[in-house]
Amino acid sequence: MAGRIKILVVDDEIIVRESLIGWLKKGGYQVDSAEGGRQALGIIDEREYDLVFLDIMMPGVSGLEVLKELKGRYPQTLVVMITAYGSVETAVEAMKNGANDYLMKPFEPEQLTLLVEKLLQQKKILDENALLREQVASRSRYQDLVGASACMQKLFNLIEEVAAVDAPVLLRGATGTGKELVAKAIHAKGPRRFGPFIPINCGAFPENLLESELFGHEMGSFTGATRAKKGRLEIAQGGTLFLDEIGEIPLKMQVDLLRVLEQKVFHRVGGTGSIPLDFRLISATHRDLAKEIEQGRFRQDFYFRLNVIELEIPTLKERGEDIPLLAQHFLDRFRRETNKPVAGIEAAALDLLGSYAWPGNVRELENAMERAVVLAKGRYLNKRDFAFLFRGEAPDMPFSLEEMERNHIGQILKQCGWNISRAAQLLEINRTTLHNKIKKYELRPSK
Repeated sequence: MAGRIKILVVDDEIIVRESLIGWLKKGGYQVDSAEGGRQALGIIDEREYDLVFLDIMMPGVSGLEVLKELKGRYPQTLVVMITAYGSVETAVEAMKNGANDYLMKPFEPEQLTLLVEKLLQQKKILDENALLREQVASRSRYQDLVGASACMQKLFNLIEEVAAVDAPVLLRGATGTGKELVAKAIHAKGPRRFGPFIPINCGAFPENLLESELFGHEMGSFTGATRAKKGRLEIAQGGTLFLDEIGEIPLKMQVDLLRVLEQKVFHRVGGTGSIPLDFRLISATHRDLAKEIEQGRFRQDFYFRLNVIELEIPTLKERGEDIPLLAQHFLDRFRRETNKPVAGIEAAALDLLGSYAWPGNVRELENAMERAVVLAKGRYLNKRDFAFLFRGEAPDMPFSLEEMERNHIGQILKQCGWNISRAAQLLEINRTTLHNKIKKYELRPSK
């Protein structure tokens, strides 16, 4: 891995430059050098670098000028500003302009090694997330549906075919699989796409309110009906009516809807005027309607009217390879909504998400990603950000978030030989906070 990493060192001081080159080459990295900013600008166009060490104070073209030019041309290249003690504020300003970190003179080989390893790990995460974004933006994205798995590609093709035919569609799938998104995609691809898409969750209303919600009512038709109201059937005219959780509709309402679908006219509750029916019907259920028919809870003739075309929506377990794409899709969305600087998801976290059963399917993953982004402490989501999913059942993952933080801090301190400054830098916290954590968790160097 190290042998494929290309690093450029830019510093006008030969001692600093040669020291850096020597230490980095010992690490197995490919290293080039430049004596100043002007020479560096010429070199970066000849060869693409993964990481650039850039001195701030140089005669002629300054490090800040090179930084702006470099980030403008190659934004993915990592840049570390080299600074003396008196110019730390300038280094911080450089980080605001795109630098990824800074290195203060004089520095030790161990400090350099830790910094390079940390930055290259960040670059790996960014590259992986960039690839996921490209996949989400390509054929893996269909309307608001995301998936590159074979079963989702098959579903996308079926949506294309079904959308062109103005026939009733029944969507079957477990809760949280995205049945409404599929219904919207069929509507958006069909001839009625310029009409309204009107959804209603049939299980969210008691029988008396569901009738009014679907058919509408005239003023005075029942107590509390102080004005006339259009129902969903009427509002959906010229578009698509989506009846979600159709299996929850009472038997009497099934009879009424069947008659409406067959006669293609309806009237409001308490009304006498006939209103012609003009919409496409898409229904959805998580129930096994064949069993519901056997047990007398669903009418067979109503089922046949709904089920002219049937589509099965796969569970997230059946399309596990789509989890990284979906996670990245939700990360991008919630990062924008919350304005949190979460740059990506670590590979170990994606592996953890892939090992979870997802009984709530895509909806549960969406909720998990929102929670992780909202509560995230670092720039990259990691395994600890998803501990709540497992409640202590995941391998090598303690239940308590505090216990996980204690273990993580302890490992970093041990890795750094209890050098507080280096550990604080790796943990991305200040020294005072680290001292408080050490005291809180009663951490001690191992003898």
